[in-house]
Amino acid sequence: MSKRDYYEVLGCQKDASADDLKKAYRKLAMQFHPDRNPGDAEAEAKFKEVNEAYEILKDDQKRAAYDRFGHGAFDGSGGAGGFGGGAGFSGFGDIFEEMFGEFMGRRGGGGGGSNLRGSDLRYEMDISLEDAFAGRTATVTIQTSSGCEPCNGTGAKNGAAPATCPTCHGHGRVRAQQGFFTIERACPTCGGAGKVIKDPCSSCGGSGRQRKDKTLEVKIPAGVEDGTRIRLSGEGEAGLRGAPAGDLYIFLSVRPHRIFQRDGANIYCKVPIPMTTAALGGTIEVPCIDGTRANVTIPEGTQNGHQFRLKGKGMSVLRSTARGDMFIHAVVETPVNLSAEQKDLLRKFAAAGGGDGNTSPESSGFFSRIKEFWDDLTDGQKN
Repeated sequence: MSKRDYYEVLGCQKDASADDLKKAYRKLAMQFHPDRNPGDAEAEAKFKEVNEAYEILKDDQKRAAYDRFGHGAFDGSGGAGGFGGGAGFSGFGDIFEEMFGEFMGRRGGGGGGSNLRGSDLRYEMDISLEDAFAGRTATVTIQTSSGCEPCNGTGAKNGAAPATCPTCHGHGRVRAQQGFFTIERACPTCGGAGKVIKDPCSSCGGSGRQRKDKTLEVKIPAGVEDGTRIRLSGEGEAGLRGAPAGDLYIFLSVRPHRIFQRDGANIYCKVPIPMTTAALGGTIEVPCIDGTRANVTIPEGTQNGHQFRLKGKGMSVLRSTARGDMFIHAVVETPVNLSAEQKDLLRKFAAAGGGDGNTSPESSGFFSRIKEFWDDLTDGQKN
């Protein structure tokens, strides 16, 4: 049986004022009130019809929706010219929920306590450059919330199964009509879990979890860089009353090395070279990040700052068998604390032409440019 027009039920015109609607409602409500018509089923039905009509028309938003879509604005049929195809306002509410439910904190899948998921945890770990090169397995201890053993994480005494929430009937969500929109929110009785505990566990107070230390092994892969994040799924805080646990995130910080400097997959090392070795040539031995040693040939006349490249002697590349390169930065060392004999030998070297354009081309060239600069200044002043 189709519903009668709400204006017809109240005996008013469609352009009736709010006061007119209120007067008509009071008159009819008094006429068909059950207390005045005990046992009269027809009067009781009319009383409900009058209340339903006035409940819609007294609200400006609901009245506007009714004027445009008729009864379809509230029964989900869509109404003539409204949200056709059977979507109606109920369907629109479902679309709104699907679009914005995740943004508003719902993790999909309806009720059942998924929105009570445990918190994610963060752990800061310092590692050496050698660990970053080779990788290793580290042991960490964190304080977190774990499932309560006496109640098996249910939160109920003796592990008894929680009861279905009488308010949301296990869905974890309740809906309320506001205007012509349907608003969904977490059930206030169960907090979104969909279940309630009648007799809480004395150990965890009904939360289903307890604070305790947990020791975990973390596998650090070879080639990790400073700031790398490792995710351990399900190793965060336990969820409330059996809800899924959060995740644990390990943030790696690579400590500075006393010898090597890292740049991506490459390694740089400053190596002091005696002046005599730089001048005459020779061989030096340098350490490598993998624990081995490498011989580097120093050619005659090596200058300060010259770089030697050792291919494949750098850092490991993450998720690859490749390695970067190692660069040796030569730092030619000027001798100090010379003996009288050593000083005499250097004086003889200088007297024999040491330091001229042939033995020291860079310094000779520099001072030649300085002389030209001064000459230009002098010529400019004369002119």
